[in-house]
Amino acid sequence: MTTPNPKAMELAVRQFLKAAGLDLKDANLKETPRRVAEAWAEEFLAGYQQSPDEILSERFPLSGPSERELVIVTNLRFRSMCPHHLLPYSGVAHIAYVPGKSVVGFGRLAALLNAFSQRLILQEELATQVALSLMQSLGSVGAACVLEAEQSCLRLRGEMQHDSVTHAEAYKGILAEPDLRREMWSRIPQRR
Repeated sequence: MTTPNPKAMELAVRQFLKAAGLDLKDANLKETPRRVAEAWAEEFLAGYQQSPDEILSERFPLSGPSERELVIVTNLRFRSMCPHHLLPYSGVAHIAYVPGKSVVGFGRLAALLNAFSQRLILQEELATQVALSLMQSLGSVGAACVLEAEQSCLRLRGEMQHDSVTHAEAYKGILAEPDLRREMWSRIPQRR
């Protein structure tokens, strides 16, 4: 993806609002095209400018092989945009990996999640990309990402299922094994 063009985005939003029959002289809409363009360019699409390899580049060596020991961070808040309707979804992520020869700071896991969630991406693909990046960039022998979200596509339009919660899970390497998966799930707080 190339760098976003906020001026062109602003013009497109202006044209969209006009096509919707709205009066852009209204005080509430006058600056809306600029604000929308800035939000999309600087926040909602910022992840395209971030590299998972760079995010995970600062590593800390382990004194010995971890083999089957888990590193887990739970309840990471995220928000993203569905590519089908450009509507938001948000929720919590639980990320786990089995280190190879090194680990990264816990904040790097949140940064990795943000890099992918600040793109137009399906929830299922978001989970997969986080897990795959941990495998590829860290040389992990197992990684997983579990996402629980509230999808505006499902809650606000179409079926209008206001209380629905969607789940997407990706298990790679040895975390696809039932025993390690159960161990990971035993550490994830159960939401009600």
